[in-house]
Amino acid sequence: MSATGKKSMQGASSEVVRDINRRLVLHLIRKRQPISRADLARVSGLQRSTISLIVEQLIHENWVIEGPTGRLPRGRRPTFLRLNDERVIIGVDVRAIQTTVALADANGRFISQEVMETPRDAKAGVNALLDAIRRMVRTSNGKKIEGIGISLPGRFDHAQDRLVFAPNLKWHDLDIRNPVVAATGLDVELENAANACVLAAVWFDRSEGVRNLVVVTVSEGIGTGVLANGQLVRGLHGMAGEFGHVPLDPNGPPCGCGGRGCWEVFGSNRAALRYYGESGSGEWGLGFIDLLNRADNGDVRAAQSLEKMARYLGRGMRMVVAGLAPERIMIVGDLTRSWERFGPVIEAEVGAQVLPGGVAPSIVPVHEDGMARLRGTVALILQKHFGIEVPA
Repeated sequence: MSATGKKSMQGASSEVVRDINRRLVLHLIRKRQPISRADLARVSGLQRSTISLIVEQLIHENWVIEGPTGRLPRGRRPTFLRLNDERVIIGVDVRAIQTTVALADANGRFISQEVMETPRDAKAGVNALLDAIRRMVRTSNGKKIEGIGISLPGRFDHAQDRLVFAPNLKWHDLDIRNPVVAATGLDVELENAANACVLAAVWFDRSEGVRNLVVVTVSEGIGTGVLANGQLVRGLHGMAGEFGHVPLDPNGPPCGCGGRGCWEVFGSNRAALRYYGESGSGEWGLGFIDLLNRADNGDVRAAQSLEKMARYLGRGMRMVVAGLAPERIMIVGDLTRSWERFGPVIEAEVGAQVLPGGVAPSIVPVHEDGMARLRGTVALILQKHFGIEVPA
């Protein structure tokens, strides 16, 4: 190897180490703020001189600000550090029925949001999205916008920069990222909604110690995001995790993907509404929240329709458990508002067919009032700066 080659390798290695240390310190400040430089050195294992250099860099970049001083029995009073709330992220949650655009600070706290109906036409949808993002930029009051995270109800191919599979949205083979970049000049990251919920769980829901996790999103369809051995699983063309489109009954009702009898046609919100319409109620125009309310108010047909949905959700999760052996399954969706109705049924169905030697995962409802996807879009941007495994 030439001397030049050795020198370039050493330079690259030192840059990698500096970047890792910077991410480590930034992540620790985010998780433990307010925190002093001395405590950062103790927790990270880095030398105090290294911590001082990194902190000064982060302060110069406006990622971190200094706060109040603490009290010690003797010696210099420590100055505490925290993230700068003036660094903000725009989060976009695109769903088949409605789209939400929100502004959040670096700690994941939402400052403002706007909800609009999702256009059925893809071109009109992108234009409406751009208009909403521009309005959010104007209302950011001069704060530094770090980027835009977008959650989609379908699979996004990162290599092709295309939305390639969104049967409930009806937008096909669409480039969303580049028009948003061109219109805003900002960093834009896109992700499947279920994967975004996985990121939200890891970043904001105290799930850092969990390395094998599945998030199941239940709405018009069913989505699954997979964390395996601490890594988000995307698969070829971003198509990993489409358990919602695995047939439970090949002779079942048609699905938006073109198949029949998929898990989501039996276990989604739409499935419950279909069961209710088929039960003799004579009503087909209800929303899912209306159905929940009717069941709570004593409507027997509504309660039976929701129980049937819950049974199919649990049966579909059996293939997730058998195939992935997660330690935790997190459920995201409006059904968590009535978890006392859904939870026991789902847990019983999953527990009924755990393989010999296997252990049933904990099934956890995410009571997030529709915010898990949005918090995931914030994590999409934050992970580019904070994305490193660190001690909890």
